[in-house]
Amino acid sequence: MSTAGKRAGARRGARPPRTLDRTALVLGAAITLCVVAWGYLVYAAIDFGTAARSSSGGSAWLFMALACLGAIACLFAGLMLVARLMRTLGITEAPPPPDDAPPRPVGGKRAAR
Repeated sequence: MSTAGKRAGARRGARPPRTLDRTALVLGAAITLCVVAWGYLVYAAIDFGTAARSSSGGSAWLFMALACLGAIACLFAGLMLVARLMRTLGITEAPPPPDDAPPRPVGGKRAAR
């Protein structure tokens, strides 16, 4: 069988070169930073909690509460950045815009009469 002829080419075109998506790279770095900060704040909260239980000072309880709130904020920000990264990479899509239909009357057809 010969490979010459008018249909003797490759069936697929050349692949486009892969480019570096800077937005995804920045989001990945921000997610990493949030996870590292979350881990440090959880460790600090555990350490402050241990110190607060063994002493009678109230400042350790305050620092433990602040570390807990910071850990919560870092975890929340990291999860929001993961959602943004998934949208940037095309894994998920934006929700459709709401339709501009007027709301239905309360009470249904009987109340509309």
